[in-house]
Amino acid sequence: MNRKAAIISIRGSKLTASEIKLLKKEKPWGIILFKRNIITFKQTKNLTQKIRSCMKDPFYPILIDEEGGKVSRLSELFSTKEFSQYFFGLLYEKNNKNGKLIYKYYLETICNILNDLGININTIPVMDLLQNSTHQVIKSRAYSYQTKTIKTLGKFCISFLKKKKIASVSKHAPGHGCSNSDSHLNLPIVYKKKSKLYKEDFSLFKNLSSNFMMTAHILYKNIDSKNLATFSNNIINQIIRKKLNFKGILISDDISMKALSKNLSINADKALNAGCNLVLYCGGNITESSKLLKNLRTIDEFTRKKTYQFYNFLR
Repeated sequence: MNRKAAIISIRGSKLTASEIKLLKKEKPWGIILFKRNIITFKQTKNLTQKIRSCMKDPFYPILIDEEGGKVSRLSELFSTKEFSQYFFGLLYEKNNKNGKLIYKYYLETICNILNDLGININTIPVMDLLQNSTHQVIKSRAYSYQTKTIKTLGKFCISFLKKKKIASVSKHAPGHGCSNSDSHLNLPIVYKKKSKLYKEDFSLFKNLSSNFMMTAHILYKNIDSKNLATFSNNIINQIIRKKLNFKGILISDDISMKALSKNLSINADKALNAGCNLVLYCGGNITESSKLLKNLRTIDEFTRKKTYQFYNFLR
């Protein structure tokens, strides 16, 4: 499997000739879809089929960020505006049994639709811990202020998606809830004590069985004062891999976010050098995608092996 170590995005509701050429030539590891790519059921199915046809791969990874609530890429097809993770967290805390049952019905509906559309990875659950300081960018996207609720619903989500042959991406490791700023716009800096981070935020990512996990673009000042998590060899290898025991494929958050530099290739190299297995680019700009992929390394042996395991999981 000779794939470039990136997940890229496309501009519109169908592949352009330039995008087809790029996919065939540079072979990115996967593609992530956004609202701009999804208009109707038929059109989306045609799109995913076309992508897989270009890659000559029936299991080619196609992702979506369908959290529900304010992060819904399927909103042109149907509305999940009311169904944020926080909504299900509150339901669960009011009545554990009924809350979990209602969440199961919701997840089943989403998984059935994704299976029908030809999407095999959803970037959920958000495992961030809500706090008084949590920025609005995360607020309703996280389950709760209570670690027990997050662990229970997060692990349930991962397990249920597996049953439905949809891979999960736990995020944003090792924890975005402690940040009071938005990494889409600037670099969040967290001064929380190391011991509290381990006990609270980081603990929620421990021993998760997700096929994938996504890093946070956050500078944890008391752990690595120079490198944000996505670029930190210490945080990725000593914390995410060793202490939190993550054994799957690690994906960077979007390398075009303003928490990082403007140079996508430099961002990609830093993330991969630090220990990310794949980088994510969400801009959909064909020129930027071409520049990024042209000089990007291919996936390493670990990622290749895990990708084949993912394919076996889909069978």
